Parts: sequence; C-alpha cells; structure tokens
Amino acid sequence: DQSDMSFEELLRVQSDTRTRVCKQVTGGKKTAKPTKATVKQQQDKKGPLEMSAKKPVPFLRQVVCVKKKIRRDPRFDDLSGEYKPEIFMKTYSFLDSIKKQEKEMVQKQLKKCRNVEQKEKLQQLLNRMTQQEQAQKKQQKMRERELSLKRQQRELAKQGKKPFFLKKSEKRKLELAEKYAELKRSGKLESFLNKKRKRNAIKDKRRLPSQKDL
Repeated sequence: DQSDMSFEELLRVQSDTRTRVCKQVTGGKKTAKPTKATVKQQQDKKGPLEMSAKKPVPFLRQVVCVKKKIRRDPRFDDLSGEYKPEIFMKTYSFLDSIKKQEKEMVQKQLKKCRNVEQKEKLQQLLNRMTQQEQAQKKQQKMRERELSLKRQQRELAKQGKKPFFLKKSEKRKLELAEKYAELKRSGKLESFLNKKRKRNAIKDKRRLPSQKDL
C-alpha cells in the first residue's frame, strides 16, 4: 500500500518502474556511448580541423591554397574593348534629352520658388548644369576638329603626300580663332575684349614696381 510508504520509498519505486520500462522498450540492451566519429560529426563544420595529440606534427605543414579574387577595372581592361568617343557619344546620346528635361524642370521650379535658401540651391544647380552643357559642347567641337584633321591627313596619305601634324600651339590658335568667330556671331565679342583688356591691365599693374621699391 503506497499510502503507508515514506516519500523516499515512493521515489525508489518510481525509479525502479522507469528502469524496468526502459529495458522492455530497448530489449534489455545498454545504450551505446557516442563514438569519436559521431562527436566529430556533431562539431561545427566551419570550425578548425582538430588534430590528434598522439600523432607527431609534420615538419612541413600542409597549406591549403585559396584562390585570390582578381578585381578588374573596366576602364583599363582590354576585355571591355577600346574606348572610342564617337561610338560612346552615339550610344549614350539619349542622356542629352534627359539632361535637357531636368534643366527645364529646374528652371520651372526656380521661377515658382519663394524660399530664399531653396532658390539659391536651385540657382547653383542650374549654373552647374549649364557649365556641364557648355563643357560637353566644347569637347564635342574639339573632337570634330580632330576628326576633320585626321580626314585631311588620310586624304594626303592617299594622294602620296606627307601628312602634317599640328603642334599644341597651332591647335591653341585654331581654338582661339573658333572662339572669336563664335563670339562675333553671338555679338559678345566686344564685351569679351573689354574684360580681357581689364584683366591684362590689372596684370601689368601688378608687375610694375611700387613706389617703395623706387
């Protein structure tokens, strides 16, 4: 009768009952201890490889070669092909229309804007867009001029004549001549010359010796 048993006796009976049930389920066999192989399998795969302390460490350690990641810059890589400005400009010519739309949008926002700080930011953005547009046009004109010179050289070579190559000073003269012609067409030549005269006068004044030096 369990009501007459003490607490310790009840625990002992429960323990014996559990042991008897486990033996019946397992068929009376003892549970096998985990082997070294199963312990290694349970370890983290990303962890370092465990070496046995019973075996001596080899004199030459085996080094595992890891493939180095080679990074390439498409600007200087032959796989990307040769850079040709003419083909590049034709391929990305659609960007000019997008830039034009963005510039018109900024101009509209500038007219509607009443906030002083926001207006200054929009004005700076518009000036930057205008400068980029002018620089792009200048580069395009330089490329067109170089292409025309190359065509002339090819024609001379076909005719059996010796091709000519312009020096930097001669190229600079051609650029100035084109600039003056463009200013004359736009009617801004006189104002440009006045500004240049003033700049030259300031430079000459700086070069003159002061009264203290005399």
